[in-house]
Amino acid sequence: MHSAPSVSYPMGRSRIAARLLVAIWAAGACCAGWVCWQVGAQGWRGPVLAFSVLLAALGARALLERQRPGELRFDGRGWQMTGAANLRAARLTPALDFQSLMLVRIWAPKQRSRWQWLERGSAPERWLALRRAVYSRASPAEPDGPAAAPQPSAPQGASQDSP
Repeated sequence: MHSAPSVSYPMGRSRIAARLLVAIWAAGACCAGWVCWQVGAQGWRGPVLAFSVLLAALGARALLERQRPGELRFDGRGWQMTGAANLRAARLTPALDFQSLMLVRIWAPKQRSRWQWLERGSAPERWLALRRAVYSRASPAEPDGPAAAPQPSAPQGASQDSP
């Protein structure tokens, strides 16, 4: 089995992810408005609902602003992230995969994990290589496959041909 190719991929703010996040927030805001209209915003429930919609908007904005330009590299053994946050010998796992847009989690030992949107439009010619690298297992530094495992020896007095 061949390992995934080495690849470097640009990352940064994703317009598609921003639109998706705004659409989800807008759907939630519309639902909150509908509830206030149907049930009535009497008492403390209306202001709490309006505050939660505002808090969700601020959280979405903060998430989008943290997406800084940089580069993601796979060398066959692990991932490196350069740019605003430098991570060496990092691991990467996909969280959402929409074929042309991916949300991945990148983390390294003793460092805070990062969430990053990757989109095909950043480098379409390297997108398939990136996807292969994301879903491959990194090659270990030392071989520890079946060939490296010790083979059990036959019991003494038994021949190779006996059952």
